[in-house]
Amino acid sequence: MTSDTSGDQAFVWVWLPGHIEPVVAGRLWQWGTSLLGFNYGRSYLERDDAVPLYLPELPLQRGNQLPPDGMDVAGCIRDAAPDAWGQRILLRRLAGRAADGGDPAQLPLLTYLLASGSDRVGALDFQQSATEYAPREQRGTLERLLSAKERFEAGERQPTPVDDALLLGSSIGGARPKATLIDGDRSLIAKFSSTTDTYPVVKAEAVAMDLARRAGLSVADTELVEVMGRDVLLADRFDREAPRGPRRMFVSALTILELHEDAGRYATYFDLADQIRFRFTDRAGTLRELFARITFSILVGNTDDHARNHAAFWDGEMLTLTPAYDVCPQLRSGGEPAQAMAIRRDGFRMAQLSGCVAGAREYELTEREARDIVDAQVETIRACWTDAADRARLTMAERDALWGRQILNPYAFHE
Repeated sequence: MTSDTSGDQAFVWVWLPGHIEPVVAGRLWQWGTSLLGFNYGRSYLERDDAVPLYLPELPLQRGNQLPPDGMDVAGCIRDAAPDAWGQRILLRRLAGRAADGGDPAQLPLLTYLLASGSDRVGALDFQQSATEYAPREQRGTLERLLSAKERFEAGERQPTPVDDALLLGSSIGGARPKATLIDGDRSLIAKFSSTTDTYPVVKAEAVAMDLARRAGLSVADTELVEVMGRDVLLADRFDREAPRGPRRMFVSALTILELHEDAGRYATYFDLADQIRFRFTDRAGTLRELFARITFSILVGNTDDHARNHAAFWDGEMLTLTPAYDVCPQLRSGGEPAQAMAIRRDGFRMAQLSGCVAGAREYELTEREARDIVDAQVETIRACWTDAADRARLTMAERDALWGRQILNPYAFHE
């Protein structure tokens, strides 16, 4: 491999399992006007510890590999790219104020990969060099990051290095304002409120994640803090063993289901359950956990449970479900909410517990086992609501707005 800065290729670096330094795995290159191909480097293929970046997309073999049908790039690569929030920041930096409100597609994916920060989700990064790894990193305090975020949303020009810290934290996914942060031996994602919020989103997510943990779900550790009078949710990164330690390879459920971003509406829980049956560690436990996450999302009004908000670790051979993340009550737009992914093979996706229980066998559960999971979750939410709401510093008005609407809405219990 040789270094290139022409903008039509990028070198993919990876942290192999257990390693604290990345190695170059291969090269991304532009194929036509809209596709990105990939080929492994000879040095990587000759390693005894080389693992495929993801299967079946990118098997360990020589030669050029084009994306699967219907995809513009391998899904495991797309998972490491910035999403809506990061794209907004990069557009502002690269195209100026004129880009505000513009189409993110005006910049090619390779540009986003090479301009965004290196502390992205999972264990991949993208460089212009095949021989020298130069991480794009800039750290800022939580206060300075929050200030930079607010200036960005106000459309103000931001000075460096805070601007760079916000920019280089843009590689993590999601549509909402966030940044990466290192606090001692903790690697964190800081999630901010937005000027466009019409309800206390950050505190709502804090209380839902707290209740999920109490209900026995495997979830990312979170902590609500107040900075400069603003609520910030800190989430421990489960894809990092330590700030400078090994990184864990990671793919979204969208990638597992072999779907392009634009086809995300076709992602289903039952298809994900099929993948769990054949490709995941701890089949029975994982299916039970997935079912419990579905019913818990219904109980707390989290209808933003799309395939990007589910993921698995990849070790080169098998998948393992990650802790749950981004579990957040959503505003209700009608009396009959639906989940983002269908729960049963007949297309059922309504936010109703009885429909989930009726489809329990998709998750290798009996109806009795499914009802026990639901009953335990309801009992936990009722018993722990006041304490969890206190910890999330919800006002009485905010509690009244959530309870019985997003949290334990009567529609969830309709037969």
